[in-house]
Amino acid sequence: MPHYTPLIATIVFALVLAYAAGALALKLRLAPIVGYLAAGVAVGPFTPGFVADQSLAAELSEIGVILLMFGVGLHFSLGDLLSVRAIAIPGAAVQIAIATLLGMALAWLLGWSIGAGLVFGLALSVASTVVLLRALEVRRLLETGRGRIAVGWLIVEDLAMVLVLVLLPPVAGVLGGHADTAHGGAGIYVTLGITLAKVGAFVALMLVVGRRAIPWLLERTAGLGSRELFTLAVLAIALGVAYASARLFDVSFALGAFFAGMVLKESSLSHEAAEQSLPFRDAFAVLFFVS
Repeated sequence: MPHYTPLIATIVFALVLAYAAGALALKLRLAPIVGYLAAGVAVGPFTPGFVADQSLAAELSEIGVILLMFGVGLHFSLGDLLSVRAIAIPGAAVQIAIATLLGMALAWLLGWSIGAGLVFGLALSVASTVVLLRALEVRRLLETGRGRIAVGWLIVEDLAMVLVLVLLPPVAGVLGGHADTAHGGAGIYVTLGITLAKVGAFVALMLVVGRRAIPWLLERTAGLGSRELFTLAVLAIALGVAYASARLFDVSFALGAFFAGMVLKESSLSHEAAEQSLPFRDAFAVLFFVS
């Protein structure tokens, strides 16, 4: 029997302390998320006692993001997403620009360089997808008009940050940092073009092939009559598409999982898929906040 089990220890301490702290938070009329964050502090490296494996906790939190975004996608069709584009696209763009400028202004007052201020401002300009979606779910606003706008807004932010993360390394030298030489002399426009092509290819693949293949796969699995295989199929679709999107197209796990859920909504079994994945979403979402 092995005695060094960091994965098991991290999950056990995180869930047990999150349960205790979350229950206490509810007793104090606070959101359970406050308790989950407190549990993360308790098992972190800056408090005495057990210290969870931070790298494992980060990976577990990514699974929470994937499953949560997959569940959100199960409630949204492509039409729902397109219906809010007139507000979400310009709104997110203006919000990112204003928040970035405010961050740069604060950085300038602190004596930081322009490059550092730009990165700081960009970091401030994007919302935490999981925190916002969790808040919308608790208040039952996810499927309202405001909830759809919020989700569309988050998708625009996610796409914008994909471009930002790709463009920062080649322009780091101009901004006062160390330029990334891994691009092999490729220009900024070439890098941007490749990124846009990858994102476009991913979206096209999901909307053309995924909309047919993923519902078909789930319906064939349901026809086998095994609840266990059906649950496995749902998790395999969510995690598999998210991983493949990040690995092959440099798209974030969250965005890949959202599209997986959105195309799965085309299936008549989308409600069953949401029900089967709910316990996993809740458990791993808690691990995200603890992380």
